[in-house]
Amino acid sequence: MCGIIGVLGNHEAAPLMVEALKRLEYRGYDSAGIATVNGGRLDRRRAVGKLVNLSDLLVHEPLAGKSGIGHTRWATHGGPVVKNAHPHRAGPVAVVHNGIIENFRELRADLASDGYHQESDTDTEAVALLVKREMDRGATPVDAARITLGQLHGAFALCFLFDGQEDLIVCARKGSPLAIGRGEGEMFVGSDAIALAPLTDRITYLEEGDWAVVTRQGAEIYDAAGRRANRAETRVQLDSTRIEKAGYKHFMAKEIAEQPVVMADALKHYTGGGAAPALNLPEGLDFTRIDRVVLVACGTASYACHVAKYWFEQIAGLPAEVDVASEFRYRNPVLSPASMAVFVSQSGETADTLAALRHVKEKVAQVVSVVNVPTSSIARESDLTLPILAGVEVGVASTKAFTCQLTVLALMALKAAADRGRIDAQTLGTQLQSLRGLPGLLNAALGLSDAVAAVAADLSKARDILFLGRGAMFPLALEGALKLKEISYIHAEGYASGELKHGPIALIDAAVPVIVLAPTDPLFDKTVSNMQEVMARSGKVLLLTDAQGVATAAQGTWKTLTLPAVDPLWAPILYAVPAQLLAYHTAIAKGTDVDQPRNLAKSVTVE
Repeated sequence: MCGIIGVLGNHEAAPLMVEALKRLEYRGYDSAGIATVNGGRLDRRRAVGKLVNLSDLLVHEPLAGKSGIGHTRWATHGGPVVKNAHPHRAGPVAVVHNGIIENFRELRADLASDGYHQESDTDTEAVALLVKREMDRGATPVDAARITLGQLHGAFALCFLFDGQEDLIVCARKGSPLAIGRGEGEMFVGSDAIALAPLTDRITYLEEGDWAVVTRQGAEIYDAAGRRANRAETRVQLDSTRIEKAGYKHFMAKEIAEQPVVMADALKHYTGGGAAPALNLPEGLDFTRIDRVVLVACGTASYACHVAKYWFEQIAGLPAEVDVASEFRYRNPVLSPASMAVFVSQSGETADTLAALRHVKEKVAQVVSVVNVPTSSIARESDLTLPILAGVEVGVASTKAFTCQLTVLALMALKAAADRGRIDAQTLGTQLQSLRGLPGLLNAALGLSDAVAAVAADLSKARDILFLGRGAMFPLALEGALKLKEISYIHAEGYASGELKHGPIALIDAAVPVIVLAPTDPLFDKTVSNMQEVMARSGKVLLLTDAQGVATAAQGTWKTLTLPAVDPLWAPILYAVPAQLLAYHTAIAKGTDVDQPRNLAKSVTVE
């Protein structure tokens, strides 16, 4: 969701900000803009669409100045048109904003009664007008920003730039992430470390409710109560923020291809590098007194949780619940003080997941996060954090983060089983060795790419596609359908195979491809039986199975894709790869934007 950059530098700010905003493109956006102060004069440029449009505008209408703020906007209030693009300006102040001001209608009415009227449809412009009103009443820029912050309800990351102030940015965070970067006689502000990586590796993360006065000499940070706050400085490894395609046409293709390597890295981190693997999860992760696990996430991460539910219950005999984060706290969940709450998020900043975490924090035995960014808000507010070690994921459609989430959740389920006496040391070692073999199987699955591309050429012509799976493959059917919807814009649904005859079978005809995920496992025969019901009604079946499955059930199918044989427990991890490839190649065949699909954002930091 929306990206923010702020610069108080020693060089022209505009090119630095445009480059930083390019690094935030993965968040999703539909307009962009920057503002600078030069010779004491505040000015701005804004454009709709891709950043190249802003770059073109800056060629014809340059914007000088070594101090500035910039923004990529994902539309919430008001459509993607220039008047709604950030920065918003009201007289002597310009502001960029990530989040939603929930009371903006009341604020807008109050401002209008004082003669301050909006030109845009956004909630953000009300913030700029509030600051202007306070400055008109005689407040200094810093005091005007501080007073304004006290009037805002909702979630926000904000940066203010002022006319006549070439050495001042005021910034704040409440619900949306924001970081301050430190240089030599320079200071920076950004949505995350990725934006700031080319500028500095010295990062200070603002905490919930913080606001800061930033000058080239440093930053004065205040907490929500207005007290001076000493926030730690973190050194960020620049390699961890590298966002390059490395010769691939799309980030998604690169990230799909990286899965064997990043999964192997995660397994080495958590099981050691020796011949005999051993669990090396964080101290304090103890399931002996836990009566159930509550798994909370959004989107793809929630499907990882659905798979993990099967593992916790089948391997460890531990009851597990899965909740979509956006619904979790609104149903008033009954929580046990002996429960473990596990929150899964690629970015660690997902607004709904973070809000759910805060809802349960004092109500459960332990809060554990499974995240890709160990410095994120969700990680910092958890009792324990298990990084998934996937590396930066730029493509909006999650791929390597999903398989790494599954890997870490699988290790947690094995730890739960060992702690609860459900498996002995020998069985644990056997299962860990089985997991260690998965990167090689994923690599073999990647070899199906050309065959998948041939199938995808036909899939791209479909209007509706169904995915079917049983057991832990049911969440994979949901994930496969989500991937296809996200980047190809084809309507797709995932169903538990046994539910087919309870309604969805009415959709089956020769024009609806049905993708069946069927490793040879204890439920294989039942899945094949459901598949036969589809074919009996002229359905086009694409069967994803192993060699034994092909030999048993391929007759009469439209197409087959043969995967390596795999331990049925871990089949969801392996079968994620062809599901991702199907979505990717179908999107390529349709000519859609693979890495930045319409209407979507990588990190959803507003509710």
